[in-house]
Amino acid sequence: MTVIDSARNPAIQAALALRERRDRLATGRTLVDGARECFRALGAGANVERAFVCPELIRPGDAAAVIDRLRTSGVAIIEVSARAFERLAFGDRSDGVVLVIEAPRSRLDALASLVAGDAPESGPAPLFLVTEDVEKPGNVGAILRTADAAGVTGVIAIGGTDLWNPNVIRASIGTVFTVPVAAASAEEAIAWLRGRGIRIVAARVDATLEYTAADLTGPLAIVLGSEADGLTPAWHQPGIEAIRLPMHGIADSLNVSATAAILAFEARRQRQQQRSRAGGTA
Repeated sequence: MTVIDSARNPAIQAALALRERRDRLATGRTLVDGARECFRALGAGANVERAFVCPELIRPGDAAAVIDRLRTSGVAIIEVSARAFERLAFGDRSDGVVLVIEAPRSRLDALASLVAGDAPESGPAPLFLVTEDVEKPGNVGAILRTADAAGVTGVIAIGGTDLWNPNVIRASIGTVFTVPVAAASAEEAIAWLRGRGIRIVAARVDATLEYTAADLTGPLAIVLGSEADGLTPAWHQPGIEAIRLPMHGIADSLNVSATAAILAFEARRQRQQQRSRAGGTA
């Protein structure tokens, strides 16, 4: 097999173009970089179009497992030199494999089957995290990691960076492939949640109710806005409860991903406590 040594190669140039949102939207493709991320993409059944592999960078573990799976799947494997691979990889961590995949669907209707209700026989009540206009891929990725760790039902993204930004995939360490996600407008998300009996609480710095005093049990969606602008007026309406985290320093808010983690695990704590009282399990 000929090893590609130039980053000017058309296949590499086409892959690099997927770092741009317009090219991802136009092609329906995205990049997955990193051994864990690629392994989780394959485990989730991602449709892989091609794989770029740098043999000299492959190490035992996830990267080697990814290569083994690719070789038995019939996916086109393109070998590249370390010099060419350096252009494809993100940051200073090169695991020797980058995938070009079809971006999975991220529509609200794909989440409908996850909402089973809050009756004991139907399992735990749904818990969603909703982000609005969160632009930094690192924050979106961190929120997805929180969702995975806290057992959140799904994440709904409104505006901001797209869910299949390669940097979101990287920051999420591949949990974007295992946490159900959807993109929607604020109006669509509110109508979808209310139509399924899911209560909405919004994290706002001007709220009077502290998060520990709020009821975070039952079918629930927690809405988080950007650090710069907070939430839009769409979330300032009757039926949407505002909650806040008390701030004791000079800053008026936490990083949005830190806020998401605190609120998601507080919701998990309250639910576990409620189910323990009822003699069930979380």
